[in-house]
Amino acid sequence: MEKPFADFGSMVFSESEMADRLPRPVYQSWKKTIENESTLDRVTADAIAHAMKRWAMEKGATHFTHWFQPLTGGTAEKHDSFIEPNADGEPLSRFSGKMLIKGEPDASSFPSGGLRATFEARGYTYWDVSSPVFIRDNVLCIPTVFVSYNGEALDKKEPLLKSIRALSEAATRVVNLFGDKDVKSCRISVGLEQEYFLIDRSYFDRRPDLRMCGRTLFGAPAAKGQELDDHYFGSIPTRVSAFMKDVNSELWKLGIYAKTEHNEAAPGQFELAPVFSEGNIAVDQNQLTMDILRKTAAKHGLACLLHEKPFQGINGSGKHNNYSIMTDSGQNLFSPGDKPAENIRFLTFVCAFLKAVDTYPVLLRMSASCAGNDHRLGSSEAPPAIISVYMGSYIEDILYSLYQDHSSQKGKTEKKEFNPVSGLSYIPHDNTDRNRTSPVAFTGNKFEFRMPGASMSASFVNTVLNAIMAQSLNEIADQLEGIKYLQEVREKALDICRNIIHEHKRILFSGDGYSDEWVKEAERRGLPNVPSFIESVAVFNDPKVIDLFTSLKIFTKKELIANRRILEEQYTKTLDIEVRTMLDMARRDILPAMTEEYGVYADILSKTKKAPAYITRHCAEVAELMEETDRNISLLEDAWLKAGEESTEFLTGKKIRDEVTVRMRILRKSADRFETIASRRVCTLPSYEQMLFNI
Repeated sequence: MEKPFADFGSMVFSESEMADRLPRPVYQSWKKTIENESTLDRVTADAIAHAMKRWAMEKGATHFTHWFQPLTGGTAEKHDSFIEPNADGEPLSRFSGKMLIKGEPDASSFPSGGLRATFEARGYTYWDVSSPVFIRDNVLCIPTVFVSYNGEALDKKEPLLKSIRALSEAATRVVNLFGDKDVKSCRISVGLEQEYFLIDRSYFDRRPDLRMCGRTLFGAPAAKGQELDDHYFGSIPTRVSAFMKDVNSELWKLGIYAKTEHNEAAPGQFELAPVFSEGNIAVDQNQLTMDILRKTAAKHGLACLLHEKPFQGINGSGKHNNYSIMTDSGQNLFSPGDKPAENIRFLTFVCAFLKAVDTYPVLLRMSASCAGNDHRLGSSEAPPAIISVYMGSYIEDILYSLYQDHSSQKGKTEKKEFNPVSGLSYIPHDNTDRNRTSPVAFTGNKFEFRMPGASMSASFVNTVLNAIMAQSLNEIADQLEGIKYLQEVREKALDICRNIIHEHKRILFSGDGYSDEWVKEAERRGLPNVPSFIESVAVFNDPKVIDLFTSLKIFTKKELIANRRILEEQYTKTLDIEVRTMLDMARRDILPAMTEEYGVYADILSKTKKAPAYITRHCAEVAELMEETDRNISLLEDAWLKAGEESTEFLTGKKIRDEVTVRMRILRKSADRFETIASRRVCTLPSYEQMLFNI
């Protein structure tokens, strides 16, 4: 093996490591437990824990932790050392099967959305055996789910695992009905492209808005932005290259196949993309990737910004979610293949996806949203908030050909010369160009969901995709079951596809998603356009959404209500931090700078009988901006206080979105205008020019 990859997976207690270190009966017992999704017996758990501890200590680990993903959207961990005193008070290392399988962190300080009272502190973590254990910073990290004392999910992993199970059952039903009886399960394959910004750490430390909020609340654009298109795929700066080298090294040790790295479109912006992996593991690895990006940046004197829009006026950052469904035999159910029978199955799964997306567009929009993403969606670097699907001309021709065969279209349209059955016998893999304005695009053998924000956990996005696909596939399977012959199954499937296209063709769109014409056309088609995250959260009240999750046993109604409350609280708390930071900076940075600038020119005027006209004009303009800024500070504060008087978090959030954010933009406009005319000496906050072009 080449030296750069000699450490690949060295910090992962992988299946091969388990096979080497465990007695064969113990290993076989563990394998059966995984396959049957059952519970580990105590003897097996103790044997695995002992082998895991020895491996970890050989790697220098001194502590272990149950690594989980609370409803904050980040990760959490509590470290316990392996060392304990024996009966004689001498130190010994101990790690039992019980310690491996179950932990009990204090749950009182994590968001619960009313699932329990604050004083009810008990919560439990349980080992997720489907995601490998790993070592980070001399700590053995055990991926776990996190639940309350009564068993309600307090994390993002447990619903994801439940949704994967629901999808597996539904997809397997359909595959079996198409004659492939050997398929026993299905899984999702996910590839997550991670965008981020890098700036010099010294600039980050001098910007309260970046430290507190992750984005600049003030800042005039630099003379140069991204208009020359000279950063995208350009030569990677030496300092960034060294950073990327260390990031790759850390990721490879954790078995993460970091594959692609490049300059993104905006100055100071970059992207990292791994090889696709099983969905649950991909989500875990993306959380690790974000953590490694931040920590490695600090080691290089840099700050990694994962906010969706850290800088106004240039591209923001997303996290494209590439999604496909695989059988346990390795068949990609979104891959066209080269056999007619498989292609009818492919067409069925594609149509199931179209039906799923068109049935739950607001839920899908909400799953990819956060307060930061409101600044990005609909801009030139991100798709609009209107959900549509881009299939490409080749696949779309097939779909519309089937639609023309629908009973509703007989004699109405001139049929294209395209036989849907024979036309399916071969579909090229690269059958389409790409449409970067589309929220959901078919890209050869997967669907790329381009809306999620860079800072977000990818867990809920995939939970939603799994849930809506599971329901869609189950409805198709219900119609196919009981048909005796395979040929009749295929004919019925094509008829189902015709009906789906007839009912859901409005979701198909190949044009410019940024155009005003599309907004009007989408409204004509009846597609929802939900402009903000806080408005999308109301979808949790939709009986159809409640039934979706409860019928598939992914969430209880109580858990859904809690998730809605948490999202509403996160929105208002995020904006509360932004407003307070903005007011603080305006009073302690912006106004003092204005005062100093005004004082210099006013002093000149007081000492000169006939000052140049520029001095007079500049002094007057600064004075006007001072008055304007002071007035806008008061108006923002008043708007914020009034928003807090609303009776619910949702109404507060709506008031913030409709009134407070407007006042924030107005205050920023005054301050940014001042920055463009003031002396560099008085403007002490690092500028866009410094932050974006000094790396």
